[in-house]
Amino acid sequence: MNPNAGFDAMLFDCDGVLVDSELITNRVLCTMLNESGWVLSSEDCLQLFIGKMVRSQKALIEANTGKPLTDAWMEDFYERRNVALEQDVKAIEGVVDAIHTLHAQFKGQIACASGADRKKIVMQLRIAGLLPYFEGRIFSGHEMPRTKPYPDVYLAAAAALGADPKRCLVIEDSVTGTQAGVAAGATVWAYHPPGHAVCPQAELAAAGASQFFEHMADLPLRVASATVLAD
Repeated sequence: MNPNAGFDAMLFDCDGVLVDSELITNRVLCTMLNESGWVLSSEDCLQLFIGKMVRSQKALIEANTGKPLTDAWMEDFYERRNVALEQDVKAIEGVVDAIHTLHAQFKGQIACASGADRKKIVMQLRIAGLLPYFEGRIFSGHEMPRTKPYPDVYLAAAAALGADPKRCLVIEDSVTGTQAGVAAGATVWAYHPPGHAVCPQAELAAAGASQFFEHMADLPLRVASATVLAD
């Protein structure tokens, strides 16, 4: 059996897929939005912003706070967010061993393609012990013409690896990210751990996720046993 099951490369989202960071970032964002006059719960904040670049929601934030979303506000958010992540972020359970196996299986043809800013991605991968597997193959939506749900960051990652996007497997956990992977032409699998109620499977399936899995430790075997139908 082809150990890569017809895939030439794997492209991973970062937040919620490689690192357990989404609740940490959401806590900081929710606090700052409430401080700015938008009273909302942490649950509502997560639903509104998961998988999205904060600055891309400028109109929504300004409409609800009645204040401009300034560069100074964003810099304060990044600083407070990064302090919280440095203290609390962790690798997703089982992901370090899974990435070690997949990196070898794909002969290094793996990349991290995130909607986050590069500083955040690199910091989180370093803390999680994953940076050696992705160094030189990290792609940020902040550096693309358009961020997720547009396909730019996944197309850039595939191109850098010399891989046809149609032969790439994308691992995502959000609707926005799934839409981006599908728009790039890739196969998208959704990581959906137990209790992950933010993005219901039905919404991820509607966005184009073709498979779901609950544990990162299962991913290498799933990839090895998958079949890809030829066009």
